Amino acid sequence: MTELSPATSVPSVAAGAPARGSLRELMQLGTPIVLTQLSTTLMGIVDSAFVGRLGAAELGAVAFANIWSWTIFSLFLGSASAVQTFVAQAQGAGDEPRCGRWAWQGLWAMAPPTALAAVAAYFAAPALLPGFLHFVGSAPELTAPAIEYIQPRAFGFLALGMIYVWNGFYRGVGMTTVPLLAGLIANLANVVGDYALIFGELGAPRLGIAGAAIATSASEFLDAAMLFGVAAWPRIRARFATQPHPPDAAAFVRLLRVGLPIGAQWVFDALSFAVFTLILAAMNAQSVAASHAFIMLVNVSFMIALGVSGATQTLVGRAVGAGEPQLAVTALMNGLIAALSVSTALAVALTTVPELLIRIFTNDPDVLALGVGVLQLGAVFQLLDAAHIVAMGALRGAGDTFWPAAWQTVLAWGVFVPSAWLLGVHWGYGLTGAYAGGTVYVALLAGGLLLRFASGRWQQLNI
Repeated sequence: MTELSPATSVPSVAAGAPARGSLRELMQLGTPIVLTQLSTTLMGIVDSAFVGRLGAAELGAVAFANIWSWTIFSLFLGSASAVQTFVAQAQGAGDEPRCGRWAWQGLWAMAPPTALAAVAAYFAAPALLPGFLHFVGSAPELTAPAIEYIQPRAFGFLALGMIYVWNGFYRGVGMTTVPLLAGLIANLANVVGDYALIFGELGAPRLGIAGAAIATSASEFLDAAMLFGVAAWPRIRARFATQPHPPDAAAFVRLLRVGLPIGAQWVFDALSFAVFTLILAAMNAQSVAASHAFIMLVNVSFMIALGVSGATQTLVGRAVGAGEPQLAVTALMNGLIAALSVSTALAVALTTVPELLIRIFTNDPDVLALGVGVLQLGAVFQLLDAAHIVAMGALRGAGDTFWPAAWQTVLAWGVFVPSAWLLGVHWGYGLTGAYAGGTVYVALLAGGLLLRFASGRWQQLNI
């Protein structure tokens, strides 16, 4: 595989540019990623707001379909995200033309299996979904709208896979505003599409819940098309060699060796959280509502940590590609400073005015009582969560993905799920007990990842 072989020259820093690995460089890269994550979240909120006008069953069906669709397709999406590591390391090594080649290898590796999974989901949903919904104890009225939604929605995941590949490319080369602008335009298209196709406005047919799925999938294809379009610009193509490249079997092996552990990790993580939600549902509706309020509140910290993690992944990847491990350590430290600064500010709010924050969502006295306790514990939870997310990004930038994936999976199913059930249900400590188990889980997760990075094992990898 000669065209993907490492280069030896390292690019110089442009005059006036932030110091490599510095907090300033991290924030320049990370801020657009944070806004892109928020834009993606906004698309889900818009869908829920429109579908909620159709009825409770339709809204519940969308929530159910999105959770389980994500669980299935996250194997491919997580694997596709490994493109960012290879692109960042190629740029760090001073071989920018290799960046575009890695993007195309990611597309070739991701698109066929994702397309097959989408077709399988379309045809299998009517046969398998009713039995599965019955098995997990969902209300029978969710079945028909869930099938109606998930069939057209499945094809949007093919576009989403392309988005993940191109986002990885743009983040790896430092062009993080491109995914942001494409995402904002796609969000606007989704709003118009939802309004038109759900309710039959603007001359479109009234498709109800299926219209929401079609609008979201179409907006994702628009997003992917814009990312392809920017990559085709002559200046970008000349610099990064983003013109189409044929499949390369050796490149596939390298991508999958790094990417498949990420994809598998996303699947098992999503499954563990789905089971955690079922454990809360076994308590009472108030526990589910209080947990939802907590998750919405800490989502700000979570999204910022994800953005910082993405920037950290790029900076660590560049440092590894340039053969400068100390620069990778600096990038991680600055990532932790940025993410934990935000999390600390949120922790102060969660511990000082918890009832006021819960009242944003509800005035139910039972939910308020449960929520106040969870928010006090959640202050610690989200600090540890931010640390684990940034450390995970740093390890991925170095190409160290198998050990972190195995560590998180073992903890998720050996600590998180069992302790939530034992403390919350079996020993009767309720929602606070369940989240106490979750806090122990995320503390072990963050500690293990940070120790893994500190061990320097990632310096011995050659991806």
